[in-house]
Amino acid sequence: MKKIIRLNNHSEIEVGLTGFPDRQTIMLPIAKKSVYDQEAENLKLWGVDPELGKHFVQGLADTFQVLYFDYEGHLFQHPNPENLTPEHIVDDFLLIADEMNIEYFSYYGYSWLALAGLQLAIRSNRLESLVMGGFPPYEGPYQEMLVVTNKTHTQSLRNQSEVVTQPEGSENPNETDWDNMTVTIDPLVTKQFVTLYQSLATFDDRSIQHKLHLPRLAFAGEKDTIVYGENFGNVTVDIVGLLKNNRCKLEDLGWDVEILKGSDMNHTKAMQPTSVLPLIKPWFMQHLKTGNGS
Repeated sequence: MKKIIRLNNHSEIEVGLTGFPDRQTIMLPIAKKSVYDQEAENLKLWGVDPELGKHFVQGLADTFQVLYFDYEGHLFQHPNPENLTPEHIVDDFLLIADEMNIEYFSYYGYSWLALAGLQLAIRSNRLESLVMGGFPPYEGPYQEMLVVTNKTHTQSLRNQSEVVTQPEGSENPNETDWDNMTVTIDPLVTKQFVTLYQSLATFDDRSIQHKLHLPRLAFAGEKDTIVYGENFGNVTVDIVGLLKNNRCKLEDLGWDVEILKGSDMNHTKAMQPTSVLPLIKPWFMQHLKTGNGS
C-alpha cells in the first residue's frame, strides 16, 4: 500500500506500507527511490546501491511489516531551511505513523537519520526498538557537523551555478579530495541541515540515556572517519572512533554495539543493504517477538 501524506510544512511525501500486518512494524525513513541507467552506473562507481530503498524494504518485509519513505530525498525536493529541527522531524515521523495507522514501531536510520531516531526515542513513547547506523548515540559529533554544514552552506551560496563534481586527478571515489570538492547543492537544501545542527548545539546525548528503555543497536563501519579540509572547516568526523571509545559505556547503558569490518567499510559502504541487512535483520528478529514468527 502506498499513500501520499501531507506533512507539517504542507509538502507531500509518498509513504509505503508492506509486509505482514500482524507483525511488528519497522520504520525506514532511509528508503531512497530506485534510479536506473546512467544515474545508476554513476552511483555504483561510488559504491552506492541504486536500488537501496527497494532492497532494504524487500530484505525486511518478508519477516516484518515495513513502513518506508525517503525523508532525505523529500527534503532535497521540498527544503525546509528554517524549520528542520528535531521537534519538526519527530512530528513528521509521528504524523506519518498516524496516517498509516501504526501506533508502535521500531526504527532504523543512518547518519543524520540515525540521530533523528534518537530524538524520536526521547520525545515519544512509541518506539519498540531503535537502530542507529553511522552516527554514535553517545558523545556524537554535533559540533563538528555544525562546522561542516555551515561551510557546505557557504559554498553552496557561492557556487549555485556549478555542478558537484569529483576533482580531476581523483578517479577513485574512495579518495575524495575534500579540499577541492565543488559544492553546488541548492542553498535552501544545505541551510536546513545548518538549522538542524544549530538546534542540536546544546544537546547533550549523555544526559538523555536514562530515558531509553528499549532495545537499541548502534553500528558503524570500521573505516568511518572523514577528515575534512580547510573548505569544510578542518574538522574530523570520527564516527567509528567515537563508537569504539565509548563502547563499554554504551554497553553498560544497555546498547548493543557493532563495528562492520572491512578495509573499505567507510561511511558509504556501511550504509548499503548488503552490509546492513545481515546485521539488523537478525537483531530485529531477536528483539521483536513477531520477528521470529511467534
